[in-house]
Amino acid sequence: MAVDISRIPVPPLSTLAKLNVSLSDDLDVPKIASQWLDALSSMLESNSPKTGVGDLFLADSWWRDMLSLTWDFRTFRGISSITTFLEARIKLMNPRRFKLRHDSLLGLERPYDDIAWINAWFDFETDTGTGLGIFRLVPVATGEWKAHTVFTNLEDLKGFPERIGPMRNAKPNHDNWEIGRNREIGFEQADPVVLVVGAGHSGLDVAARLKAYDVQTLIVERNERIGDNWRNRYDTLCLHDPVWRDHMPYLQFPSTWPVYTPARKLANWLEHYADALDLNVWTSSEVIAAVHNHSTGTWTVTVKRADGTERVLDVRHVIFTTGISGIAPKMPLLPRISKFQGQVLHSSQYKKALDHAGKKVVIVGACTSAHDIARDCYNHGIDVTMFQRGSTCVMSAKNNWDVLLKGAKLPMNFVGIVFLFVDHVIYTVGLYEEDSPHPDIADRINASFPNFMAMGLIQRATQRILQMDRRLLESLHRRGFRTNDGIQGTGALLLVYSKISGFYLDVGASQLIADGRIKLKNDSQIKEFTETGLLFEDGSQLQADVVLFATGLGDIKENIRKVCGDKITDKCPPIWGFDKEGEINGIARELGTPGLWYFTGNFASCRFYSKHLALQIKAKVEGAFSERYSTSD
Repeated sequence: MAVDISRIPVPPLSTLAKLNVSLSDDLDVPKIASQWLDALSSMLESNSPKTGVGDLFLADSWWRDMLSLTWDFRTFRGISSITTFLEARIKLMNPRRFKLRHDSLLGLERPYDDIAWINAWFDFETDTGTGLGIFRLVPVATGEWKAHTVFTNLEDLKGFPERIGPMRNAKPNHDNWEIGRNREIGFEQADPVVLVVGAGHSGLDVAARLKAYDVQTLIVERNERIGDNWRNRYDTLCLHDPVWRDHMPYLQFPSTWPVYTPARKLANWLEHYADALDLNVWTSSEVIAAVHNHSTGTWTVTVKRADGTERVLDVRHVIFTTGISGIAPKMPLLPRISKFQGQVLHSSQYKKALDHAGKKVVIVGACTSAHDIARDCYNHGIDVTMFQRGSTCVMSAKNNWDVLLKGAKLPMNFVGIVFLFVDHVIYTVGLYEEDSPHPDIADRINASFPNFMAMGLIQRATQRILQMDRRLLESLHRRGFRTNDGIQGTGALLLVYSKISGFYLDVGASQLIADGRIKLKNDSQIKEFTETGLLFEDGSQLQADVVLFATGLGDIKENIRKVCGDKITDKCPPIWGFDKEGEINGIARELGTPGLWYFTGNFASCRFYSKHLALQIKAKVEGAFSERYSTSD
């Protein structure tokens, strides 16, 4: 179930004062880390967590596992919870052969003056696969170092490695390559094992991972070309995060790529990516039905092709990669809309400002899309007013970057502080920079901080950013624009995970509002439409030729309901939002019916989690998947 994160108590930070310790100047960090890992290994291999966990972990400690020991995404907090988890899984998974990595990632880190931890990486294996772990040790009053966080991640399956690197043993077949590819794409001889609905970056990522694991996969894309989901958006759309964060599996952007990718350039890259990796994609096609066969455990999927013909496929897995929102625009039901003589649009229908040249535009909404569209309108000389219904969390994108990279003295590997949400895609900044580690390393560092555990650190960074933004925020307040500092003072992060709205990371529109160049209305709620605009509850009116609703999209499950029907969809657990352990609901997890999955997120999260999804499917295909250790609700 999805939890109300505004009610979750923020875990206290394990500061040096709280631990009642001070640091010595002559720490032997490798020795401390080695001794701790040896003790963990001994405890696990002797199956004695009941007596060992208390000696190795803080009372308020965290263990996050991604598939390696649970075949699920789980976070356990506290000695009792960690002990129960280990007692349930040690005999089944048989973790062993723990080996510390003696490299640059091993060291003492000081994210703040009052916080310190030893950070270390290790390798291990289970009966099923190989794993990677990260632990962070903090000092305690007895002079010992105990774990505050442990992260374990499944890296590969034994006997089924990724098929990556040049295919040196493949025989040349230059004359018939194109014929062979056409047969492969057409699935003339056998149906695919996996069908992916949608050829956006998330669909391409997981298809690429499945191909590397030799799982036959077909992507069905309703648009005419791969990348049209970006190509057909409004003209000024551009990614707001740096290119170093956006690399896709197996094929990175060229070194000459722009730092911030324009949407149309990204669209062409996605098309090139599918071609370069020989991914099987049917464009101008649509999945119109998917029926689960309980007796066989397979899915009968009907695909309508561009020429109007239908192809029926029997597949074992169906993955929806149709975005982080539903299909239908969310628009408030306002009375007398039929009386309005102007144009009513949703932000998803907006293309370019010049479509509305010479007109008065009113934007209903005050979050990211509303700000981006309002700025575009102003830049093209259009009279634009933003109607703000409630307060908005506003934070400067520049100061987010400065705090993450400079101001807060955070280690290079601390991320997850600030998220940006732009046009239904989530981004994080801070770890992914030109001179940062390889994205595969960065992704694992990012994942090694349990989401709820990091809330106190996020609050600190948010307050610093808001202080740096003080002049901007004060100027907005003088104009009457209402702001807040996010759920429990965490800025944009928890707003992203809870409702994917409510915030704006400023890239220029806020100053336009503060200066009055983008007009503002927020002193009364809308009562109804008039022939020439909007009437408000206090009797005031706003003239408009265009009323544009930047009010979000519908339930993500509607993407499934359209294809699978009510019975299957109603069995799905929540998709998106936190579960009670701080993991994201539904993503890369089966959804109530065997073989049904949903996969979405930003470029970095899809790069990382696509391997987790592929590993689960490969293990199921090969009979290597064992019992999943999931929460009871």
